[in-house]
Amino acid sequence: MMDFQILAKGIALAGCAIGAGLALIAGIGPGIGEGNAVAKALEAIGRQPECKGDVTGTMLLGCAIAETTGIYGFVTGLLLIFVAPGTFMKFLA
Repeated sequence: MMDFQILAKGIALAGCAIGAGLALIAGIGPGIGEGNAVAKALEAIGRQPECKGDVTGTMLLGCAIAETTGIYGFVTGLLLIFVAPGTFMKFLA
C-alpha cells in the first residue's frame, strides 16, 4: 500500500510540472501577436500619418486584450506549481 501512495504522489507532482510547463508556453502566442500588431500599425501610420490617433488607440486596446491570454497562462502555471501539489497531496494522504 505504501509503494502505491508514493507512486501516486510522484505521478501527481509530475502532472503538475508538465501542466505548468505547457501553461507557460501560452506566453509565446501573445508576444508574437503583439509584435505583428505593432508592425502593421506602424505600416499603417507610415502610409497615412493623419490616422495616427485611431490606429494607436486600436492597437493598444488589441495588445491589452492579447496580453490577457499570456497572463492567464502565467497564473495557471503558478497555480500548478505552488497550489495544486499541496491540494493533491491532501487527497492522496
